[in-house]
Amino acid sequence: MRLPSSAALAVRTLLLLALGGCATLTGNTEQMVLVQTVLDNRELNGAGCILSNDVGKWFVTTPGRITIRKSQEPLTVDCRKHGSPAIATDDHIDPKLNGSVWGNIILTLGVGYFVDRNTGAGFDYPSILTIVMQDPARLAPPPAAISASLPAPAAPEAVVQPKVAPSPLPNSVVY
Repeated sequence: MRLPSSAALAVRTLLLLALGGCATLTGNTEQMVLVQTVLDNRELNGAGCILSNDVGKWFVTTPGRITIRKSQEPLTVDCRKHGSPAIATDDHIDPKLNGSVWGNIILTLGVGYFVDRNTGAGFDYPSILTIVMQDPARLAPPPAAISASLPAPAAPEAVVQPKVAPSPLPNSVVY
């Protein structure tokens, strides 16, 4: 069995380090998403939405497409419509591991996974984000808010009960 020469081993090591230094071999750190808003099962046009994650913040008017930076962290979406009470906040749109990660893991002996994880290139958000808007006035307040809005019961006044002699116990019945 012949072992590779030290020069060949050094070349392979440099090649792996060079490949690992790339953001990714097959992925991209940016992604285009379509953001649309819905109110009462109908599309709501003209809502302003702020999308954010740990690497940036972006603004879009619905329906609209926007290019965002990918991350392994969840995407937060906050939408509001001017002149309308409708609002929506979704703070947990999780990214999914994309298919290019597996090829990158194999080609770079695992180094690519860590690079893709740190740059976000190994993750994708859903390509269409449908945000359900709600009118806060229609929502029932939480139970804690209902009990907090009720007046506190009045303190009972001291009532003096007349003292009455206890009645004798009836004869016990044995079964």
